[in-house]
Amino acid sequence: MTTLENRPVAGVDPWTGAALVPSAVENSVAEVRAIVTEAAAAAPELEALGRRGRANLLRALARALEAARERIIAVADAETALGAARLGGELTRTCYQFEFFADVVADGGYVEATLDPAGPTPMGPRPDLRRMLVPIGPVAVFGASNFPLAFSVPGGDTASALAAGNPVVVKAHGSHPGTSRLVHEVLREALVAAGAPAGTLGLVFGRAAAETLVTDPAIKAVGFTGSLSGGRALLDLIHGRPEPIPFYGELSSLNPLVVTAAAARERGAEIGAGLVASVTGSAGQLCTKPGLALVPAGAEGDAVVAAAAEALGTAEVVPLLNRRIHEAYLGDTAELVRASGVSEVASGPNPGSDGYRVAPLLATVDAADIPAEAFAEYFGPAAVIVRYRSQAELLAVLDQAPASLTATLHLGADETPKDLVTELGRRVGRLVFNGFPTGVAVSWAQHHGGPWPATNSLHTSVGATAIRRFLRPLAWQNAPAHLLPDELTDEPAAPLPRRIDGRLQTRR
Repeated sequence: MTTLENRPVAGVDPWTGAALVPSAVENSVAEVRAIVTEAAAAAPELEALGRRGRANLLRALARALEAARERIIAVADAETALGAARLGGELTRTCYQFEFFADVVADGGYVEATLDPAGPTPMGPRPDLRRMLVPIGPVAVFGASNFPLAFSVPGGDTASALAAGNPVVVKAHGSHPGTSRLVHEVLREALVAAGAPAGTLGLVFGRAAAETLVTDPAIKAVGFTGSLSGGRALLDLIHGRPEPIPFYGELSSLNPLVVTAAAARERGAEIGAGLVASVTGSAGQLCTKPGLALVPAGAEGDAVVAAAAEALGTAEVVPLLNRRIHEAYLGDTAELVRASGVSEVASGPNPGSDGYRVAPLLATVDAADIPAEAFAEYFGPAAVIVRYRSQAELLAVLDQAPASLTATLHLGADETPKDLVTELGRRVGRLVFNGFPTGVAVSWAQHHGGPWPATNSLHTSVGATAIRRFLRPLAWQNAPAHLLPDELTDEPAAPLPRRIDGRLQTRR
């Protein structure tokens, strides 16, 4: 185990590469264990608040973040260079996410309340059985570098875990420690004012603190958004625990985008410009960035590529988030353009040597000669355009691509390629039609996940059913009425959808 030394933790200005004033210190083993112990003690009290109490807590957190909007955006912009407009939108999404999960909790359908009254069956007498989903216990959440708000301390993993009734301990990302600390303070004050138990939301800093956190026996699940290598490292730690626990990782995604000949013919320029906007937004540091675009060979596809090249020349690209991402982007894209059969379509102007700025890049390759480098994830403003001549070549490329969070299909007005839709659907968690995959709506029907290596589970990290990750089923058999949770009583105080003797009742 790495020794923890309470070393200062400072963010870096991505525009210059200069370190900012330290805003936190790495936590010691004893400190992490104390924070987790407090979270474990809070678990039964948080569950006892009930759905109404937790919905009120979530709404209080949304209001607190909104009240601190200007301070939060200023600190986050200094550490990430993502810009006030992008960060303002992210904060709006984050506040909405808390309000959204308050609605999910108030609805109550997520607990899957099921009642089977005692009575005769073809198998013989049946006991009274009542089942619902209950909190799993304290959850460790890892903040993501590219979303200092929506996927970090106040992000979707935190919101859904709290909504489920679990205390949360967040491991702050080193790219934005000041933002993490400020947001934690805002949320903690709001939780105290709203009557939440101490330990409802904890925060730790440092890589070694992460090891201590995920191996602590009181932690019952881990939510992670980050690199495949980082996810594997955490999985290795979790597999070494005496008690296995669920790990929900969003890890790596190429997000293929397919343009048919008809779509290219009808709106090639629009698609090319939109592709570049999707690739370069937030400097391409989005898990849903379309990193592999499949465009038909011939004049129709040429129009798409030409429009993309033109748009790339005027794209405004903010710096990358940190030195590791910056160095990986430079090294990996250099290998890409040296790979066999790869040609550079367009790149942005030389950004200079200050900070973590990079030039955006579009490369192209023929589908018949595609190298392995085309299937790598380039975390930054780069994408590979594959030119295909037939449906067979298109499918052959897709067969080689790793599974992803999304796939996008641009179709002509009269096209109905059901076979292609089926093929893409086997490989991803979300299909996007005639649009672009960046931007993930928070909603009841959303699914943000996908087969390995996009994620390592069947669950989503965005949307109402994200709450399911942090719940477990529990059945009560012949339980006295006064020992049942409200959701399973004959006349619940807070109405909710329930299945009674096999029949779904939307409200009672």
